[in-house]
Amino acid sequence: MWTTNSVILCFYISFAVLAIWGIAQAWISQSRTETIHPFKSFVHLLAFYLSYLLFPMVLFSAYSGWYGYYSLHQSIFICVLSTVLIYARFIEPHFIKIHQMKYKLSVTDTGFKKPVRVALIADLHVGLFSGHERQLKHVVEKINQQQPDFVVVAGDWTYEPENHLEQELAILKKIQAPIYSVNGNHDEQYPGPPIQELLQRALSNNNVIDIEGKIVDFDEFRLIGVGDLWAGKSDMRDMPELPQDKPWLILSHNPDTVDMVPNLPTRPLMLSGHTHGGQVELPWLTNYVMKKVSILGHKRGLYSHENADVFVTLGIGMVGVPLRFRAPPTIDIIELS
Repeated sequence: MWTTNSVILCFYISFAVLAIWGIAQAWISQSRTETIHPFKSFVHLLAFYLSYLLFPMVLFSAYSGWYGYYSLHQSIFICVLSTVLIYARFIEPHFIKIHQMKYKLSVTDTGFKKPVRVALIADLHVGLFSGHERQLKHVVEKINQQQPDFVVVAGDWTYEPENHLEQELAILKKIQAPIYSVNGNHDEQYPGPPIQELLQRALSNNNVIDIEGKIVDFDEFRLIGVGDLWAGKSDMRDMPELPQDKPWLILSHNPDTVDMVPNLPTRPLMLSGHTHGGQVELPWLTNYVMKKVSILGHKRGLYSHENADVFVTLGIGMVGVPLRFRAPPTIDIIELS
């Protein structure tokens, strides 16, 4: 005969088994990770795997409230909190949203002969929390459905990745458009391990073109790749000396780089990531944290500055905590005319 105490004991045993499994998985995953902070990586991975405890926690709180082991208010609070965390951990991070935007880059009234569709993604953060095979496959499928003319990746490919990064990124070969990329702060050891060589080999062997410090010439405009601001690679003082017969599209990871764009004959558009749209959108708290991420107050969407506009994508992956809440991973399709 099952009693309340015996059922509660079964819940406790299930918690213990899941906790042991989570600790073991975190330890195994950390051992394969390219990191200079093994303990920190282990703690992050521990949070990632121990989040599976949320599922029995919901059942436990419902049962405890129903049979009076907890008060009704305690049970409702634990159940609601656990449900929200389950959504932020297991549902929203995998719900990839497509956002469409039109932008007039041309200085003529008629615009381009034909609109150019650009797919913008950023912050894949392949590593501790994100960018695993199922998610990357979903990203590739979504991009191909939109049939862009080309894809730009605004940095932060990694977040302390495992040592088989090239194999993890192999799915990118299935994208049916050219892919142009620059690095972000997590790719440049700000913070993060020195994985530049590992990343560059993985990208070049998977058909991703690194355009940092380079120019790609299109019929109606030019695309220029600018290095990461935190890594001190975002100098654009030479841009006025470059050809100015076409408007510029700038790819740079950190949106605050827009403040360094010089005055040019045509107004450029910068495409960036870095902010994750806040990643976890909570009243007041997120805005306070974002002040450390973007000094100029960028979070998501289009911003206008003195010499250029900047569009900030919400990105795909996660850092810090394995959660996304009210900031779903997003692929932006920008139609230039």
